[in-house]
Amino acid sequence: MGVYAGQGDPAWSISALWRDRPAPRTQPGPKRALSLAEIVRVATEIADRDGLAGLSMRAVGERLGRTAMSLYTYVPGKNELVDVMYDGAHAELPVAYDLADGWRTAITAWAGDLLEFHLRHPWTVEVSFARPVLGPHEQVVLENLAGLLRATGLPADRVRPLVTALFHLVRGSAQTITEARKAAEITGTPDEQWWSARSARLIEEVPDFAGRFPESVWLSTREATGDPQPYSLEATAREAFAGGLDLLLNGLSAAIGADHPSDSGACSPG
Repeated sequence: MGVYAGQGDPAWSISALWRDRPAPRTQPGPKRALSLAEIVRVATEIADRDGLAGLSMRAVGERLGRTAMSLYTYVPGKNELVDVMYDGAHAELPVAYDLADGWRTAITAWAGDLLEFHLRHPWTVEVSFARPVLGPHEQVVLENLAGLLRATGLPADRVRPLVTALFHLVRGSAQTITEARKAAEITGTPDEQWWSARSARLIEEVPDFAGRFPESVWLSTREATGDPQPYSLEATAREAFAGGLDLLLNGLSAAIGADHPSDSGACSPG
């Protein structure tokens, strides 16, 4: 189950996301004051390594050489901290995409950048898509995609479903790749080894498997050779991402042609 953003104080979170908030000094003396930016940096490092389950005010405080209580002067709690972490991490992404090579190339770059972002910060896919953080950097990601889709000439109501589909494709692919990596790390068994052992046993127990489930077997073969490929969940997820993106953009291209049958070439080439 995902973590829902926006569970903390909305007044604090929205203000912290959209305005600079100078952090107060927590105590007199030579020890320097913390800053919200420093707390967010350390919290992000912890989440990158341990996920949101390993993130706590105590863990952040220990890394900073402070008590958990001292952090509450800067951020009300973990809920608000997740909000600013999530939006702040999105600042890594490009602020704009060039349409010189057409909308298709630009959207492909947008999707690839967002996928790699989630893989660098796997905890970001733990933050549910159901409740956006509503921060400026997260909004730029949507703004970029909306601008690229608007360049196709289609109206907003035609491209809105594609926006949702693209975000789900990227996040779903990132989540699957992340889970594949964790599975190998936690169990100590690579995908290929795991599937090889179980596939061999399955063939022994169900010798007519191919006859009973021919379509499933077909899915595991390559047209070029017809031979089953060693299974890798990460490779499969990346293939699904690329193939799914291609099909979605093919559909977009067809929609442009249907809406503008006589001047489909007027839009930037995709």
